[in-house]
Amino acid sequence: MAQHAILARLWSGAGAILLLAVLSSGDARAAAVELPSAADRVSLTTHLSYRHDAEADDRVDGAFARAARGEFRPLPAGAAFGFQRGAFWFHAPLVNRNADERRWLLVQEYPLSDRIDVYLRHADGRVLHQAGGDHLPFDQRSVRYRHPNFLLDLPPGEPVELLVRVESQSSMQVPLELYTPGAFIELSRDAQLAIGLYYGILVALFFYNLVLWLSLRDASYFWYLFHISAFGLVLFTLNGLGFEYLWPDSPWLADRMVPLSICLALVAMQQFARTFLELPQRWPRGNLISLAVIAFFVLFGVASAWLPYRISTPVASRAVLVGLIWIVVATVYVLRRGYAPAKLLLLAWAMFLLGTAVFTLLAFGVLPKNFATEYGVQIGSALEMLLLSIALGYRYAALRNENERIVNDARLLLERKVAQRTQEVRSALMQLEEAHARLRDSSRRDGLTGLYNRTWFHEAFERMLEEAREGQHPLSLLMIDLDHFKAINDRHGHLVGDECLRWAARRVGKALRPHEALLARFGGEEFVVALPAHDLPAAVAIAEEIRQALVKAPCEAQGHAIRISASIGVHTVSTEALADADDALEVADRALYAAKANGRDCIRTSISAA
Repeated sequence: MAQHAILARLWSGAGAILLLAVLSSGDARAAAVELPSAADRVSLTTHLSYRHDAEADDRVDGAFARAARGEFRPLPAGAAFGFQRGAFWFHAPLVNRNADERRWLLVQEYPLSDRIDVYLRHADGRVLHQAGGDHLPFDQRSVRYRHPNFLLDLPPGEPVELLVRVESQSSMQVPLELYTPGAFIELSRDAQLAIGLYYGILVALFFYNLVLWLSLRDASYFWYLFHISAFGLVLFTLNGLGFEYLWPDSPWLADRMVPLSICLALVAMQQFARTFLELPQRWPRGNLISLAVIAFFVLFGVASAWLPYRISTPVASRAVLVGLIWIVVATVYVLRRGYAPAKLLLLAWAMFLLGTAVFTLLAFGVLPKNFATEYGVQIGSALEMLLLSIALGYRYAALRNENERIVNDARLLLERKVAQRTQEVRSALMQLEEAHARLRDSSRRDGLTGLYNRTWFHEAFERMLEEAREGQHPLSLLMIDLDHFKAINDRHGHLVGDECLRWAARRVGKALRPHEALLARFGGEEFVVALPAHDLPAAVAIAEEIRQALVKAPCEAQGHAIRISASIGVHTVSTEALADADDALEVADRALYAAKANGRDCIRTSISAA
């Protein structure tokens, strides 16, 4: 691949050459993931290729060999496969360009994987292995953190191969991120803050309603407290905090607590709905169905202690949606019978149903992994628990009208402040994104001519080359050199020379406008043009248009009329050849020098120059 040819010139040593040979023989899409010098975080998810080892019998040597033969496929968007048998292998070649950071932390941002094996193969053939997951003791992790993590030694400038094997009865989700130690500290701090805020809300709601229950002795408050506690345990487990703090040495509990905590939470929700909606009096038949649902979750919770995880967890996840839908049905029925407090209850369950549906669809690989889907349960449950608390208070509105007004006013004020602050943050983020986009674009541009610079052209041309090979369409390259430009600088000064360069860039760009070409300043007075879907005769014709556009009229610069001409080399890349971008540029450059050697102000092709 093109990246490998570049790396081969930068890295020396027999080990690096051997590793590059292996990488080059793989899938053309498996380009090396470069860790930039200024980066402190790199997402590997979009760069990974994968293979599903359905029988889980591949060994590491065989997996490296399969990757080299191109048997791994690009990772789909979201990196979620749902519940799958066997093991998954993930592969990515890495190059660390950050000379100040050779120690990186690989974080698997999904805490429920059973077993994760990380293999790092260096250029000298050494293969280093680390293992993690919730089937191993928590203290084996490189850093004490809720997500599995592995400390990698990535020598600057040395190509390495990363191979990750994941085998789990849980949902197969593999969001892999690389962090420098400093960046990981910031990440963990922010993540712990967000989690702390969520559980802080739960704790506040728990004690607030505990006081009300002790005062009023209403059964709805008791089941609400049970619901908060049980669902808090669900998320404590799903977030990996249970394995970190409660059962760090028990893989058995790490597996069993997921379906068991879900069953406890569903029992609490069903019982809360029964008492709040007064189903025994308002809908006896619906009450019998709720009792049957509760009995199912009690029995299934007990059975989950023996059932395989790959069976119990998917069933429990699906049952969550069924249980919530039934609660919504019962709430709608009672609401239509005139029970006004059911309005808030319906809204609360709708929020929770939406968040749970998003999380469940993510677990089964239907939705991609992002912030909204990963934290859908937390968002939905926080809103649901807030609304349930409001609904409980609404039942006593007749006795506490004044207190309810004060609480509502305070809540509305808080919501307005939150909305105002959210809008301010959103506006600031939009401005930051716009500034980042402008900065990113300016880094691609040549400051003098406004054209793309050489680095950006090289990257874009590499992509064009891959597309041309995949689509089997021609791709041509023009190398343009302004004739006798040094004489212009010597005679009229560099300011005039700069104006001539800008004038020439405008003329060339105008000539290329109808052809969807990529134009860049290559260096000095040289320009380079990529012409996708243009064969050699078409490229020569466009080169002639450019040459005539330059000589058609002189450049007017600071009172001087300066005639400018150009020598142009033309080369059409063969889609069958394995040449990379540098090879194509070198051939076009030879054609350019042939044009200059034949009197300048002319065009020569790579064929005529050969």
